[in-house]
Amino acid sequence: MPRLRVRTKTRPHEYEITIGRNVLSEAGQVARGCLGRQAQRVALISNKKVFFHYGPVVTASLKADGFTVWPWLIGDGERHKSLRTAQDVLSFFSEAELDRGDGVAALGGGVVGDVAGFAAAAYLRGIAFIQIPTTLLAQIDSSVGGKTGVNLPAGKNLVGSFHQPAAVLIDVQTLSTLPARELVAGWCECVKQGAVSGPKLFKQTTDFLSELKSPEGLVYSQLERLIASQCAFKASIVAGDEREDIARRDRRSRRILNFGHTIGHALEAVTNYRRFRHGEAVGLGMLVAGQLSKNLGLLDASELELLNEAVSLCGPLPSAGDLDQNAVIGAMRRDKKRTAGQVQWVLLEHIGRPRIVDGKEISPQLLRKSVREGLR
Repeated sequence: MPRLRVRTKTRPHEYEITIGRNVLSEAGQVARGCLGRQAQRVALISNKKVFFHYGPVVTASLKADGFTVWPWLIGDGERHKSLRTAQDVLSFFSEAELDRGDGVAALGGGVVGDVAGFAAAAYLRGIAFIQIPTTLLAQIDSSVGGKTGVNLPAGKNLVGSFHQPAAVLIDVQTLSTLPARELVAGWCECVKQGAVSGPKLFKQTTDFLSELKSPEGLVYSQLERLIASQCAFKASIVAGDEREDIARRDRRSRRILNFGHTIGHALEAVTNYRRFRHGEAVGLGMLVAGQLSKNLGLLDASELELLNEAVSLCGPLPSAGDLDQNAVIGAMRRDKKRTAGQVQWVLLEHIGRPRIVDGKEISPQLLRKSVREGLR
């Protein structure tokens, strides 16, 4: 069973990621280990679909270790990642009488983890929370690193906090109940991390996807190793740049993890978070960023082809060719990743060699051309 340690400069200064099969039954043991003997209550935040499948086993495990469990279910989907939902969760914490020694467990995908983590960061100025991600995207990305937050009508993740989890518990068998599109979204995020990390993780990811014939064909031992490699890369970036220092532009900056997100967030915003799953939007965003890299003379055509092939291995993506390019580019310019009024693009010089490029270095004509070519 793979176990990884994530080291941070803020509390908790270290936490463990556990990856395996049938590990949801260890939720109580994990919670007791990181929360301590004084903890009495755990608020279990989830959604209806996930709680139906996995709520009973997690609840039973927490109770077996002496916790009183207070479940609260939020709506399913990105549109529920809002200040209204966060306010409801915070009110629930108060009704459950959580104190500073208690904890929060997030059982679900990225929306559940982000909302629960943000509420945990705000309540009593910060209480401990545990990530129990049940989607592939959350397992390899959003559950690791401490970014929490909610969306505003103007854009994605505009309100949030850095609040590191006390532990991450990844049960790969939760992927067996995911819809096919959720897996596609997760594979896209795997390709994203492979593309900015280096040839080794990129090859491990594409080799795995090349051999994967269907969701039913998952080889869990290989999947555990891939998830462990993905988490190890994310943890290494977080350890060196925990709060995404805006002054850093090197290849180990946390900002490189935003590859594909500049256009991805814009696609989500202009479709009111209803057409694309987050990973699907990132997949299309990588195609645009790759095309822009080539059009700027940074990326060789052969490496752009490798990137495009890797994205295609993830599975079919929703069409974006009918969207108004002006609306997409306008939404992109409101993205929270701006610095000094400029969008900061993460582009590629080679597979595994990202480069941060200031938006003022890209002409409007070249940007439109790249968006058109990437989304068609």
